[in-house]
Amino acid sequence: MADRFARRIPEPTVFRLPVYQRALLALSTDGVPTVSSAELAEAAGVNAAKVRKDLSHFGTYGTPGTGYDVNFLLGQIRREIGLDREWQVVIVGMGSLGHALARSQRFSTQNFRAVALFDIDPAKIGEETAGLPIRHLSELPAIVAGISRSIGVIATPACAAQDVCNRLVASGVRAMLNFAPAILTVPHSVQLRQVDFSVELQVLAFYIAHPEATAGPEDASRSGL
Repeated sequence: MADRFARRIPEPTVFRLPVYQRALLALSTDGVPTVSSAELAEAAGVNAAKVRKDLSHFGTYGTPGTGYDVNFLLGQIRREIGLDREWQVVIVGMGSLGHALARSQRFSTQNFRAVALFDIDPAKIGEETAGLPIRHLSELPAIVAGISRSIGVIATPACAAQDVCNRLVASGVRAMLNFAPAILTVPHSVQLRQVDFSVELQVLAFYIAHPEATAGPEDASRSGL
């Protein structure tokens, strides 16, 4: 995406694209042909001006007085996100979370496909999950070398996360999703997203404890939820 744009796309805009995609998919499923910026904004939990500004980074898709063609805009946003192609997911750490992720149907519905599973526990090596064998972590470089458009998912204990991250980077993986409760260091060329359930629970606890500071819809959309 980066080489197609003359300037950097704001990170909050990128975070909102999946929210727009989800809202448009629901409208398309319901057979809604067109949607105004106000209607899309309501469905996505933001304001109409923000919708128009976000979409303006990628082109002019709306028609004055008519709004946006739902299916066309859905296709354009899916293309911008990269969902017009398949992404192959490598999962390291086959505990309960790793197994759940490997079996998730949401991977396939969004063009993500788990293709390789790794662990270091001898008792797990050779087991099959979602039709895939669990391989030893030492096999990661050879397996990942044959995978294009790979995304690494780290679902290990915190103490192992940085080592796994380093192995993924050394194997050529340039995008990672980390579920381990650890702050990881990666090169600037690598995209890293952190999913920390305990942090999210603490944020919820903060807003319950301080109702006067309750996050509005736009704050929720910023997290992609």
